[in-house]
Amino acid sequence: MPTVAERKPTPDQLLQQLESEEEHKAQGRLKVFLGYASGVGKSFRMLDEGRRRFERGQDVVVGAIQPRLSPDVQQAVSTLEVIPLKNVGGTPVMDLPAILRRHPRVCLVDGLAYDNPPGSPHEKRWQDVAELLSAGISVITSVNLQHIEEKREQVEAITGKHVTETIPLSFLQTAYEIVVVDAPAQSCMTALEGGANAGSHQILSQLQLSELREIALLLAADVVDKQLEGYLARHGIEQLWGTQERILVVLSPNADAKHMLNSGARNRDRFHGELIAAHLNRPDWSAEQRRKVEEGVELARQKGAEIIQLDGEDAVDTLLRFAHHRGITQIYVGQKHRDNWWERVFGTDLDRLISAAEGMDVRVFPHP
Repeated sequence: MPTVAERKPTPDQLLQQLESEEEHKAQGRLKVFLGYASGVGKSFRMLDEGRRRFERGQDVVVGAIQPRLSPDVQQAVSTLEVIPLKNVGGTPVMDLPAILRRHPRVCLVDGLAYDNPPGSPHEKRWQDVAELLSAGISVITSVNLQHIEEKREQVEAITGKHVTETIPLSFLQTAYEIVVVDAPAQSCMTALEGGANAGSHQILSQLQLSELREIALLLAADVVDKQLEGYLARHGIEQLWGTQERILVVLSPNADAKHMLNSGARNRDRFHGELIAAHLNRPDWSAEQRRKVEEGVELARQKGAEIIQLDGEDAVDTLLRFAHHRGITQIYVGQKHRDNWWERVFGTDLDRLISAAEGMDVRVFPHP
């Protein structure tokens, strides 16, 4: 966790703090519903919040909504005032001048990453939203993870789907609140938006959905960090950061080294932590098993992990001794199916590790 140190500000610092605080209060507030896959219900959550705010007496309008609405979304929007889209070159776009004239307290904007056609006030819809915020209008909006520019390639590597309409992460980081819509798509079925296959359906595995969810949660945590940094800066409080996580990835012949190390590297970078890849030296391994471990070790080097070779007759005791010595906070291990009645009844080394890893989180990665 960050620690803070308070110091008496200089006159120039005080003036800067006051100006920053006044600018912060004059801006509208941005709230984002982030979906890690299409179909999780982010548009409904956005509109439902608008409906609840309207019922509490807030001045709420809908500035942009998707053309095809599900019945539950239609119900959520039915009681709200809608600013009609306008036609620019045959493309329906958000009517920014009309919203500015109406000047509601809150504007709901779906499809944050859409591009505007030539002749629009701005090239991108998120730039329209930025102008609304500058005018003092708060905005509640929605976007999918794949449309965050800095996450696009990472998500594309998981889903195989390419998108061209994006928003910069820096804009998302101006939000005062970000909500990861954590409802799984029905039957793991998601309609990935954008590209030549827009509107088509693709079945994502639980592993893919888990990876996307993790990326979205880490991104949301980054936004929270930015909120904290902004608050501390406006109030002249210095922040001091230290290492928060020490992640141990256990490489074995049956481990899914790629997914474990990718996840470990993301968490290391996110939490300013350390990544350690450890493997045992087992004389009973075959040449093929050794090759798989060596491939994992090479990938760990590419990720900038510290490589450790452990020796010991009891794998669990050896790992735990090292983990306690290095202050490990998370252990990543692979899982195999329980192949025989003995393991089903009496457990495995993994069961022993989970039971004995007091004070450490054990994250289990199933084999693909």
